Amino acid sequence: MTARLVLLVTSPRLPAGLLTAQAWDLVRAHPVLAAAESDLATAVRVAGGSVTVGGGIDALLDAAGADGTAVWLAGPAGDESFARELGLRLTREPGRAELELMYGSWDPPGARLLDAVTVMDRLLSPGGDPWKRQQTHATLAQFLLEECYEAYDAIEAGDLGALREELGDVLLQVVLHARMAEELPEGERWSVDDVAGDLVAKLIRRNPHVFAGASVADVDEIMENWEQIKRAEKARGSAVDGIALAQPALSLAAKIMQRAERAGIEVPLPQAEDDLGAALLAIVADARSRGLDPEAALRRAALSYAEAVRAAEAV
Repeated sequence: MTARLVLLVTSPRLPAGLLTAQAWDLVRAHPVLAAAESDLATAVRVAGGSVTVGGGIDALLDAAGADGTAVWLAGPAGDESFARELGLRLTREPGRAELELMYGSWDPPGARLLDAVTVMDRLLSPGGDPWKRQQTHATLAQFLLEECYEAYDAIEAGDLGALREELGDVLLQVVLHARMAEELPEGERWSVDDVAGDLVAKLIRRNPHVFAGASVADVDEIMENWEQIKRAEKARGSAVDGIALAQPALSLAAKIMQRAERAGIEVPLPQAEDDLGAALLAIVADARSRGLDPEAALRRAALSYAEAVRAAEAV
């Protein structure tokens, strides 16, 4: 028989000891080596396994013997250089041992978000980034808007690669604001877990057709249910309460009209004879009646005009 060497790789983003049954059987039955101490090494020892720190390739081969099994407990980064050197060693010494890669645990979807939280915590902790530590929610507000606009630009351009990057910048703002909120006084502070928890609860609450077995006929009924649940949650006194007033004027006007329409409220538009604002409001109302997005339409026209300016400059 040939010796068996197992490179056991685990997710550093999961709690130590959260391994597959196959991995637990392996580390309990055979000698385990690792490059450094870790929470997982401690968990293996507590469960009755034996973990030796250090020694490298020669120690691993000795632990396996001529026909036994030895396990290398990979570190958080996967110990790629060690695995490469071990592979080269076994290539030079054919028949010495067989190398096997085993995943004892792996990242669930969204696990890299934990890395984002960890990095942001380091940046805002003592010894981190002085600029970020000086910011407030108010001073960062402009950047949140800018990053959202840049993500919108990527969508308009159909550039999905750029959208991926810009959404990362939007996420940065979310994680940054959440980390800053952890510094609030007791009773006021909250964290990114609170943000995520509120979001999950809202999604479940507002989608009863998915999570509670509610029956719906079509997408229109789904949207109506969403609005009804939202109104019950917010307990607003007016159909136009809660509209983001900081958004561009055209989209603000369209949103107000949309809310009024959904509430079944009809209010005459102001006379547009000598009032530019009233005239623009009438244009927004006309656009909505034709199923058009006035904000997007003006944006396209403005960008087309910008291209005409560039063309004129080139003459």
